[in-house]
Amino acid sequence: MMRDLTASSEREACQPRFPAHALAGLAGTSFKPQHLQAILAGPRPRGFFEIHAENYMGAGGPPHRALEAIRRDHALSLHGVCLSIGAPQPLDTAHLARFADLVLRYEPALISEHLSWSTHETVYFNDLLPLPLTEATLAWVCEHIDQVQEAIRRPLLLENPSTYVLFREQTMRETEFLRAVTRRTGCGLLLDVNNVFVSATNHGFSPLEYLADYPLGLVGEIHLAGHAEQSDDEGGPLLIDSHDRPVADAVWSLFESVIARVGPIPTLIEWDSEIPEWPRLEAEVAAAQKILDHAASVGGRSHAA
Repeated sequence: MMRDLTASSEREACQPRFPAHALAGLAGTSFKPQHLQAILAGPRPRGFFEIHAENYMGAGGPPHRALEAIRRDHALSLHGVCLSIGAPQPLDTAHLARFADLVLRYEPALISEHLSWSTHETVYFNDLLPLPLTEATLAWVCEHIDQVQEAIRRPLLLENPSTYVLFREQTMRETEFLRAVTRRTGCGLLLDVNNVFVSATNHGFSPLEYLADYPLGLVGEIHLAGHAEQSDDEGGPLLIDSHDRPVADAVWSLFESVIARVGPIPTLIEWDSEIPEWPRLEAEVAAAQKILDHAASVGGRSHAA
């Protein structure tokens, strides 16, 4: 009898809590609680929403009530910012457990993290820091991704970073490194087009050449965002991945070139500071959706791994 009750409880625990909304070919945006009433009051948006996992690791309260209201009608993308997958030290297993609990609780359609690090021993840095792309780094990044995917029982999408420095000891191109990670772990990729443009400008390489070498066939999600323009100490251009303004024209152009090659991949507009009113953010999503819809109307998706 006890065995039957346990089996029944396990079956109930596996039942989905939310509808499995499709997000193929859709544009979406970051969910901000201040937009909740505008979202619920207007026509139901067509796309999906993304959240930063670390904002929802409490047990309950207003953040979860707001997120549940959104999740009932929309697909969700869960984006981690603090797992520190690129750090040489072991992952924080308590943090990973909280991350896995969120996956179970909200059943996101997409789950992603960054190719970066943000911890050293007991210190946490509020930045997504770059890595030396070497065989040693590759080994521990793959080990950490395997650990995450085992915990969440789902594939992870790994995001290319925006970078401001390079390492002399680097032995691999970023595209080569990402391709190797996917081969060893079976994870997918999140292509941040703004990060490509920021890094290319900061380091003086061609974003188009980077994208020509990128394994686009492994991309499960695309990010677009705004960046700030500054100057370095020598007066050269320095871009900051600030997420505080509209997507730049040059980034839209790169995005169109990617979509023309691979078809309408789910695409997210990130806007995380200086957050505008909901209609302004809706307009950015609509611009991305127009590009995705055009790609869908002219043909299927041709992978380029």
